[in-house]
Amino acid sequence: MRFGRPTGTGTGTLRGVTEEQLTTRILWKMDTRILPILALLFLCSFLDRTNVGNARILGLEADLGITNLQYNQGLAVFYATYIASELPSNLVLKKITPRIWLPLLTITWGVVTMCLGFVRNFGSFFAVRAVLGVAEGGLLPGIVLYLSGLYTRQEMALRIGVFYTAASLSGAFGGLLARGLSAIGPRGGLEGWRWIFIIEGLITVVSGLVAYFLLPTNIMTATYLTTEEKEFASLRLQGRVGSSTGDRFNLVLERQESFKWSEVYRGIFNLQVWLTASAYFAILSGLYSFGLFLPTIINDLKFTSNPNQSQLWSVIPYAVATPVTVLIAFASDRLKLRGVIMLFTLPVAIIGYAVIANVESASLRFGMTCMMAIGMYSSVPCVLVWNSNNSAGHYKRATTSALQLAIANCGGFVATFVYPSSDGPLYHTGHTVVLGLLVYGWFAISANVLWCMKINKDKDSGRYSHFEGSGDDRDPSFKMIL
Repeated sequence: MRFGRPTGTGTGTLRGVTEEQLTTRILWKMDTRILPILALLFLCSFLDRTNVGNARILGLEADLGITNLQYNQGLAVFYATYIASELPSNLVLKKITPRIWLPLLTITWGVVTMCLGFVRNFGSFFAVRAVLGVAEGGLLPGIVLYLSGLYTRQEMALRIGVFYTAASLSGAFGGLLARGLSAIGPRGGLEGWRWIFIIEGLITVVSGLVAYFLLPTNIMTATYLTTEEKEFASLRLQGRVGSSTGDRFNLVLERQESFKWSEVYRGIFNLQVWLTASAYFAILSGLYSFGLFLPTIINDLKFTSNPNQSQLWSVIPYAVATPVTVLIAFASDRLKLRGVIMLFTLPVAIIGYAVIANVESASLRFGMTCMMAIGMYSSVPCVLVWNSNNSAGHYKRATTSALQLAIANCGGFVATFVYPSSDGPLYHTGHTVVLGLLVYGWFAISANVLWCMKINKDKDSGRYSHFEGSGDDRDPSFKMIL
């Protein structure tokens, strides 16, 4: 099909160029200019929330004079403030614009991370972790909401997968970086673990500044797109060109939508969000505990002679999980499936936890950490984008995206308390708890797949006909992605 003058527009066109070619050109420009920036911000986010695990095995607890319980309390308060800030942040995102809000959050938590390098006791450690949670809480739900206004529903999982690999890369990069930065100290009256926070916080501030200058607010403000490309990209998101009718329910048509509490309520009282959020809660309980305690777990395997070598060994599971995560996200978009894909990826992590919780062989236990990483990380892009795919109406989608993450991030509380040092070196209790949660997550995902199938069947049978033309996800032509 050739792209001539679009209906209802009065601007020039790119004659002689097929829709497929133009779509490829636009996606390439956005992918190469937006995704690397978002991946950088997310890498900094995961790095700055989990680097405390690297600092711990290098003497943080001893130097601050805090107990294992106080250390866990410092982790828990981060997740409490992180969760509390997610929904409010998403509701103001539209007014402040992503180009300003996302970099501002990044710069703020970068400064706060640097402050962690100067804490001297439990009180200051607790307070700074609390502020860090407030600053970081709005990033991920904001990114998901932002991307939903740039890409169609069928393109989201791969893009989420690409930037979410930054989470797994942060584990690998964090271990290497922590090993190098810790060698700076003691210098300037600061121990080596303090330099991890100071330097990584500084990197985050610089990343936030880069994002401010390079991220566009939306399609129409992207300077690297020509006028014709902006016009066509807008039409794609409205479903007026291309083959996907469901994409007409997109942020492009929602820019003039006014705030309504009824849309917030519609997002909160939505069965899908509770099923996927509780499943995501199970996954994040594993992911956060994995990020926070993997250096400790590997150190207790006695593979290495010192903690610095343990930092290097902790790189391997993340490095293995990264390419698999991208591959699964790509398959999810091509097959146009979310939950169905997870029914095959989650069992990989379930097997990993089942084995590591019940064997003593150090080499086998280390191998299971790779399976745990693969199963959990590769499941995240699917569950993260699923609610956004199946929600239309800006404020409903903003609510479901933030609510899902608020519920899911409660997994941070589980993560901070299920791996006490007294349970080492086997950590049977912690592994078993996460195993049980992941099994529940598998059943919750199964239930949501069946629920989405029922909604689609009801729409086909005419039960949603009174919502025709509503312009949101209740419209009969808006099909739920399984």
